[in-house]
Amino acid sequence: MTSPHDADRVIHPDTQMDAVTLRVGDLDLMSGYYGDAFALNPIEERTRGREVHRVLGRGDVPMMRLIHTPDLPEVNPREAGLFHTAFLFDTQASLAATVYRAAHDARTRFTGSSDHLVSEAFYFTDPENNGIELYTDRARDTWQHINGEISMDTLYLDPNEYLRTHLTQDALDAGPALAGRVGHVHLQVGDIGAARAFYVDTLGFEATVSSLPTALFASAGGYHHHLGMNVWNSRGAGPRAARLGLGEVAITVPTRADLDAVAARLRERAQAFTDNGTSLITHDPWGTEVTLSLPGVTVDELLAR
Repeated sequence: MTSPHDADRVIHPDTQMDAVTLRVGDLDLMSGYYGDAFALNPIEERTRGREVHRVLGRGDVPMMRLIHTPDLPEVNPREAGLFHTAFLFDTQASLAATVYRAAHDARTRFTGSSDHLVSEAFYFTDPENNGIELYTDRARDTWQHINGEISMDTLYLDPNEYLRTHLTQDALDAGPALAGRVGHVHLQVGDIGAARAFYVDTLGFEATVSSLPTALFASAGGYHHHLGMNVWNSRGAGPRAARLGLGEVAITVPTRADLDAVAARLRERAQAFTDNGTSLITHDPWGTEVTLSLPGVTVDELLAR
């Protein structure tokens, strides 16, 4: 837990991730895919010039913003950007129902499943090559720590056995009515040291796994990770070109004082940002837009960003 004396260097423990923005080439294809495969319904949309912004979610909770951006080149898997967006589900039944839906969509590509000790996860790739994780957490009191780091692993998880054990008709029927949210975002970066300097030292996330030479995991409040960063495909990548794929990483902090603390660290490190009173907008070393906002961002405010 973050204590008052370290608020100047550590982000508030109740910080959470918010709706991820993707720039897409085929809005109807992508919106239909996320609706059919993951039960994310369109909530609202707005046209801005040639762009169409569409917010998807469950109920009235935004989980993704798609921006139809004509003429941009497709995702380059070697550049900095998105490794995957991770959608967190409250129960194993809700997770199993969403995995079942995704696996039966002809447009989806299932890429694996893992027991990470702290969570159970299933991985997919969408039609425009954006990574997706669907997961549920194990109880926090079962997480283990070794040498000051949260113990995570990548163990085999049998997807068919998982569905046989946890899938229920009630969860399938409930679909979008079951809660979901963005639990974490995993990024491709060009350099782990530069990623740590920005996301840990400047924004204030705390490293939870930093012993790996090719990846870093960081969080607020002792969570296993709100942010993952790796160089597995993107080592040495420079600033991002204008492409489809990740458009924005969104983070929510509890109070204006928490935004002020982040703003102070940004100024201290001469990191450019804008402040509209309820949000700070900055960019990581590879040009990825990162927005930190107060709770309760409306769909209209999200569409206006």
